[in-house]
Amino acid sequence: MTAITDFHVRAADGSDADLSAYAGQVLLIVNTASKCGFTPQYEGLETLHRKYSAKGFEVLGFPCNQFGAQEPGDAAEIASFCSLTYDVTFPVFAKIDVNGSNADPLYIELKKQAPGMLGFVGMDGIKWNFTKFLIDRAGKVVGRYAPTTKPEEIEADIEKLL
Repeated sequence: MTAITDFHVRAADGSDADLSAYAGQVLLIVNTASKCGFTPQYEGLETLHRKYSAKGFEVLGFPCNQFGAQEPGDAAEIASFCSLTYDVTFPVFAKIDVNGSNADPLYIELKKQAPGMLGFVGMDGIKWNFTKFLIDRAGKVVGRYAPTTKPEEIEADIEKLL
């Protein structure tokens, strides 16, 4: 099984970002969108990030426009929205696909390690914005949470890993 921290992704500015920079940390990886009913979860994600970052926790946001075209902006617009609306300080990477033939390799691995719907064939796809994956310090997925799961509901699971 591949460690999540073995992947490279694109930073918001288009440069290469090596997730090995987060090796040894607990991560919460989230596909985000600026115009979604779940967008206010940015506030809870930022609260978790600020509360636990000194203990080795990081939220990683991956904007995605695959669900209702709810992330139409470019990288600069997304960054401005996150900063001005929710004072986001955790990393928000380049916009990606999480499903389909153009799915980012990171998300292919996340879904492989934590399939949805109890592993039923064809049911492992990301269903909507703000699906969350909790990663342990070894870089393995230990939890997958639905978009309806609020960030504060994951806090106890994060604390166990810290």
